[in-house]
Amino acid sequence: MLRCLVAIALAGCGACGDEDDPPGDGAASCSSPAGEKSGEATYYAADGTGNCSFPASSDRMVAAINATDYATAAWCGACVAVTGPTGTVTVRVVDKCPGCDPGDLDLSSEAFARISPLSAGRVQITWREVACDVQGPLSYHFKDGSSAFWTAIQVRNHRYPIAKIEAGTAGTLQTIERVSYNYFIETSGLGAGPYTIRVTDTRGQVAEDTGIAIADDATRTGTAQHPICP
Repeated sequence: MLRCLVAIALAGCGACGDEDDPPGDGAASCSSPAGEKSGEATYYAADGTGNCSFPASSDRMVAAINATDYATAAWCGACVAVTGPTGTVTVRVVDKCPGCDPGDLDLSSEAFARISPLSAGRVQITWREVACDVQGPLSYHFKDGSSAFWTAIQVRNHRYPIAKIEAGTAGTLQTIERVSYNYFIETSGLGAGPYTIRVTDTRGQVAEDTGIAIADDATRTGTAQHPICP
């Protein structure tokens, strides 16, 4: 499978496609997205926080996903288009809904109102993965307590669900395991850095950043981004 490698070190190779395309805008070669799912939607008072460990956000087009699909934070930060009785809305997954059946979503009240009157309470839906409308590059949030000896990294501002990250120093990368609250953690640490971080999304695309300095409860902005799949 062809994959796109976006690396800081490779100047002018920002995305798949023609070499003159700007980073992130090339014609990507991507694996197929997850298939359409169906279930029921409910709603809750959402602020963008939840099991995915994202901060509160003014963008209330968010959702909690059923525990089966949540898996080990597999859908955290992903965007899905949800179609209900009166319309379609795109939401970002930020939380887990333990009481939801497979295929169900618990939408923010603002998002639910786009597909049904709130008075309905519970409605039938279909939903599918779509690209998040992100601007700029990937960013990397280091959890509080991160150090050279215990390193926890969360990928933010991504277009598609994240499949894995590899990170390390001096050209030696290792796969970092994800935990249920949406951090990739190396319990023995990654050293003092700075790090190279390679991010693979669920569409098979790879983006790589170098020179990422370690932080404690802070976010570092990269320069790489996965392009939009056709």
